Amino acid sequence: MPPAEHDIDVLNTLIETTLDSADGYSQAAAKAKQSGYKDVFVRWAEDRRQVVTQLQGQVRRLGGTPEDDGSILAAGHRMFLKLRDSVTGSDESVIDEVERGEDFIKAKYETALKDEELSAAVRDAVVQAYASVKTGHDQARDLKRQAHAKH
Repeated sequence: MPPAEHDIDVLNTLIETTLDSADGYSQAAAKAKQSGYKDVFVRWAEDRRQVVTQLQGQVRRLGGTPEDDGSILAAGHRMFLKLRDSVTGSDESVIDEVERGEDFIKAKYETALKDEELSAAVRDAVVQAYASVKTGHDQARDLKRQAHAKH
């Protein structure tokens, strides 16, 4: 596989996962009962969409077609969560799901960063995107700790 194709494949996988994350935050905002949580989730969804835009630009610069929709697997997972959360529905359960999603996306980016076949330019783009993902992960972890400390 030519280097540009490999870079495009890795970037598109990250775009797909990041879109899933943004969608997850939008759903979390819709489910959260406290307006403070809603505001946080909306802001995090916007941050993830900015990361997607940056990665899509990188794919275009490489001559590829960027992903513009989340994964089918994630859509199925979200449907399951939607059903489950309609039963439990507490802010804590929503925050728990957000944090689980953050662990998943962080791992995806860390795997990409270990890929020795990535070009320097794409690695730089992934490092920059990962900084945002890592911040989001840490914020979600802290939010989970705060939410559970209240009970």
